[in-house]
Amino acid sequence: MNSRAEARGSGLDTAKLSIAALLIVAGILAFYFFEGYSVLLRVIGLLVIVGAAVAVAYRTEPGRTLWQFAMDSRMEVRKVVWPSRQETLQTTLIVIVMVLIVGLILWLFDMVLMAILRFLTGQGG
Repeated sequence: MNSRAEARGSGLDTAKLSIAALLIVAGILAFYFFEGYSVLLRVIGLLVIVGAAVAVAYRTEPGRTLWQFAMDSRMEVRKVVWPSRQETLQTTLIVIVMVLIVGLILWLFDMVLMAILRFLTGQGG
């Protein structure tokens, strides 16, 4: 009995997700079909259609699962200890200095290899 309810719900979820996808496709097609109208009106219409598609998709089990995941993600982001402005600036400067140092080392290495190559091929002299 329970498996039948899950199967019916799953089929209904598939239908709802299909409707949501069709709404998004229809919104995109309408956006380009009405290109003679103001861009503002077309964007508002597209946003309304996408909002309707999201509302339909939210009514499915995968939609509710995705929403719960988003809420849990927000909670985890709040728990993160973010670095201070000074720590961020110091780390950024260290990265910039290291990139310059490594670039200089690679440039010098390239110059030495080119000098050796010119010497071996006889093109430098």
